[in-house]
Amino acid sequence: MNKMAGKAEGEQVIVFAGMVLKRQDCPVRDVIDNIGGKWNTLMILALADGPMRFSALRRLIPDISQRMLTQTLRDLQRDGYIGREVFPTQPPSVEYSLTPLGQSFLVLVKQLVDWSVKHHEAIRAARTEYDAAA
Repeated sequence: MNKMAGKAEGEQVIVFAGMVLKRQDCPVRDVIDNIGGKWNTLMILALADGPMRFSALRRLIPDISQRMLTQTLRDLQRDGYIGREVFPTQPPSVEYSLTPLGQSFLVLVKQLVDWSVKHHEAIRAARTEYDAAA
């Protein structure tokens, strides 16, 4: 059972599956905060079929700005989900690909996508019902 355990020695903690986690050190919050962005999971899905160049990613996700694409790629690289390889061409070309960590996360993302497709109509119907009652 999940619950807030209150303060332990002046710090708030969360009890999850029998583990006591300090709020600032909670692995779930840390991971979700970084992969929960609008573009991060789309980027992981975009790289599922193999390495891609920046321009190909931009074409694949046309509503992302160049600045946001750059930042998202940096964030995913920083966390170890993707790798960046620079090729010595003129001008240099760069490819992005999933790392083993990114591949393992892709398994979860695909499950989320499948769940979303399966339950999307029910979610939309619930929203409509809620909005009509409000």
